[in-house]
Amino acid sequence: MADDIRDITIIGGGPTGLFAAFYAGMRGTSCRIVDSLPELGGQLTALYPEKYIYDVGGFAKVLAKDLVKGLVEQALQFEPDVVLDEQVQALDSAGDHFVLKCAGGLYRTRTVVIAGGKGAFEPMPLKCPGYEEFMHNGVEYAVRDPEMFRGRKVMIVGGGDTALDFVIMLKDVADSLTLVHRRDGWRAHEATVTLVERAAEAEEIDLRTFYEVRAIHGESSVERVTIFDNRTEKDTTLECDAVLSCVGFKPDLGPIKSWGLKVEKNRILVDSLMATSVSGVFAAGDVVDYEGKLDLIATGFAEAAVAVNNAVHHVDPTARVNPGHSTNMKVFKE
Repeated sequence: MADDIRDITIIGGGPTGLFAAFYAGMRGTSCRIVDSLPELGGQLTALYPEKYIYDVGGFAKVLAKDLVKGLVEQALQFEPDVVLDEQVQALDSAGDHFVLKCAGGLYRTRTVVIAGGKGAFEPMPLKCPGYEEFMHNGVEYAVRDPEMFRGRKVMIVGGGDTALDFVIMLKDVADSLTLVHRRDGWRAHEATVTLVERAAEAEEIDLRTFYEVRAIHGESSVERVTIFDNRTEKDTTLECDAVLSCVGFKPDLGPIKSWGLKVEKNRILVDSLMATSVSGVFAAGDVVDYEGKLDLIATGFAEAAVAVNNAVHHVDPTARVNPGHSTNMKVFKE
């Protein structure tokens, strides 16, 4: 449809995509957000709504769901189109614009900003009997609501930020909590590691380093878990109601890999303008790579601003790339 074209279409409704939508609206451009999930917020909404985030400017700490709430309010004040539960399958050039081919239809846009995190995420499985059998019936990889674990015997497997954050979140909710990690080194923020170690010293949690999961047992749901010491191969079986597997996710760019963009190691390569190898297509957030890249929400916000401002200039070469200070913009004084 001729009137369906937008200046900027943002692929991804996570923190970076939402901030990009805000910037697009602030610059007075027409904008559309397309996301494969049924809700805005990306992984923060889908996987970690109750997880505290400590490294976003302006917040000593903020729950992921509250950060998303603020980002959604900020982004939607300029009334962008929001298309949810829709995956972009193809990106075709149509002269002076692009056509996004989706299962639900075609969307035309003058520029594209890809902000889809690291693409589609598939949790890395625990390679043991019972993992697949009890998935979502005692075995989980995310905490949507901590109350699901109240009064239960919980085992968390992993040694990264997610695992340790869930320990802090659930140690006063669960009846008992065991943290299992295959070594004694951690891939988490030092402050969180300190909190977990203190909890272990105070016997608030059962910390089992150099242990791995042998098998998950039960009838209709999880009842017991056998773990083994990887130094001696000795087995230990513990009563357990719930297993949280936090051993990582396997990122997959999915259809994006066939769009003609320069990709390395499952990431889109961009320059200092957040421009991809295809003119008019920009990218920001964890999906991109360049020298010095940091995978942080704070970095994603900055990259979103750079990508959108350069997309605005691409649409209208007479428009300034630098928007100036928001406090001086007329759009906020109307």
